[in-house]
Amino acid sequence: MDALSILLYPFIACVLLVLIHTYFGIHILQRGIIFVDLALAQFIGMGIAVSFLFHDGFMDAYGFSLTFALIGASILSFSKYIAKIVYIEAFIGVMYVFSLAFSILILDRTPHGLEEFKTILNGNIIWVTSKDVLYLSVLYGVIGIFHFIYRKKILSLSNEGNSNLLWEFLFFLSFALVLVSSVKIAGILQVFAYLILPALMGRLLAKKTGTVLILGWLIGLVATLSGITVSFFFDLPTSPVIISSLCIPFGILLIVRLIIYNRKTYEK
Repeated sequence: MDALSILLYPFIACVLLVLIHTYFGIHILQRGIIFVDLALAQFIGMGIAVSFLFHDGFMDAYGFSLTFALIGASILSFSKYIAKIVYIEAFIGVMYVFSLAFSILILDRTPHGLEEFKTILNGNIIWVTSKDVLYLSVLYGVIGIFHFIYRKKILSLSNEGNSNLLWEFLFFLSFALVLVSSVKIAGILQVFAYLILPALMGRLLAKKTGTVLILGWLIGLVATLSGITVSFFFDLPTSPVIISSLCIPFGILLIVRLIIYNRKTYEK
């Protein structure tokens, strides 16, 4: 009973993270900007680092994170235009390395820089409260409703390559708002894993977007439950265990698909 009460809210929070990030992951994979989540999350992490330097408290951290999220979303809304001039993944890489380096410089001036840096990377998912879960439910629910209502418009941006600056900004803004809360709770690494791995494994198993989404959700939920359980009973850091629980089945699935592909090639 004690274990259940401790793990309940972290698990619910992870379920919410899986649901929203797998959906965004499908868009990110379709757009071919795989590391945009890592770059934008680290950009938000830079805001968290600034809050450690100048202020102390949740509202200060949230305010700085939101400000940097808006800046990052504004930059990325021009990604299709930037892609015409330079490789977009290279640009995203520059954005990531700049925000990471800047964060390190800032945290070097704080009393507990190393611990604060680890918090940005790993989050504190095991300490999630009922208030955190309620906030995530409302925020992700509102963003989910927005994307459902305008799903045709948003899907056309990712699937058909349409370019509309306003809708690009709204897409990345909604994504950034999700990340502001996700990074604070789960950390950059787990957020990136939730964005890419469930959607990627779903894509390896199916082609239709709806099927990919459902499979991604199922895979993410099973990996999350396994990761949290192992983390609790073996007293291991939760975020790295969940990430490993996603990476290992991806590696196995990839090997199986390679074997099947080679057999088909050989038979031809």
